Amino acid sequence: MSASLTEINRLRITRIHEIKRESPTVKTFTFHDKLCSKARPGQFIMVWIPRVDEIPMSLSAIGSDWQSSMTVANVGEATDALHQKKAGDLIGVRGPYGNCFTLAKGNTIIVGGGTGLAPLAPLAEELAESPARVTFVAGAKTRNELLLLDRLTAILSRIDGTVITATEDGSHGIRGLATDASQQLLEKKQFDMIYTCGPEAMMYKMFFQAERYEVPLQASLERLMRCAIGICGSCLIGRFRVCREGPVFSSKQLREVKEEFGRYRRDGTGKKCSL
Repeated sequence: MSASLTEINRLRITRIHEIKRESPTVKTFTFHDKLCSKARPGQFIMVWIPRVDEIPMSLSAIGSDWQSSMTVANVGEATDALHQKKAGDLIGVRGPYGNCFTLAKGNTIIVGGGTGLAPLAPLAEELAESPARVTFVAGAKTRNELLLLDRLTAILSRIDGTVITATEDGSHGIRGLATDASQQLLEKKQFDMIYTCGPEAMMYKMFFQAERYEVPLQASLERLMRCAIGICGSCLIGRFRVCREGPVFSSKQLREVKEEFGRYRRDGTGKKCSL
C-alpha cells in the first residue's frame, strides 16, 4: 500500500548513518527512512536541520533497508550547518515530493554538472536495469569537483554504457563544458531521450540542443521551496510549481516557460531575479 499524504508530509526524525566527503565542498549524507527509500529517481525531500532551517534536497542514492543518501554542496547557512554534522546526529526529513524521471527505451544520454549529478545517479541505476542504452556526460570545473564518478563508472560498466567527463580546466576528460561534449555526441548519434540536471545555464543549453536535434528532454529544476506541497508559490516558474508539477519537466513544459527558464528565479520575497 502506498504511503498517505499525512505520512509523506509528517516530519520524521532520523540519524545520519554515514558521511562521505566527495570533494572539498561536497559531502554525501546517508540516513535511514522507510518512505525515502521508496522514492523514485528525480523526486526530492525536505530536510530539517535543527535550529537552523528546512531545505529541499535531491536523493543521490535510493537503496534497500530503508537507506537513502543526499549529496550536498556547502553553499549557505543551512548546508554549512549540515556539513558540521557528524554520524549519529539527528536531522528531520519529509517527503518524497514531486514527480520523477520517466524511463525511456532506446538510446539515452544523461548530462549533468556539479551537484546536479546527484539525482541522475539513481536514474542511471534504473536505466541500467532496463533495455535502454546509456551515455552519461558528467561535467565540473576541475577533476576534484567531479562527483560520484567511480559509482557512475561502475553502474555503466555493467551494461557497456559510456561515461564521458568534461572539465573546464582540462584536468579530466574533455577540456570544456558538459554541453560541449553533448553537442558533439548529438551531432554524431541519434538519441531517443536526453536527461539533464545541473546549473540552469547548462540545462538551458541542453534544452536548445534537444530542440535543434529533435530529441525529447527531461530536466530536473531547482527553485526556492518552503512548503513543498504547492501552497506558498515560492517555487513558481511560469504557471508551474516546481514542487508539484516538477521538479522534472519535459521539453513541452519548458517551451511554455522558455522566457523565464534559464533567466529568472524568485527570491525569498517572491520577486523575480536574474539567475
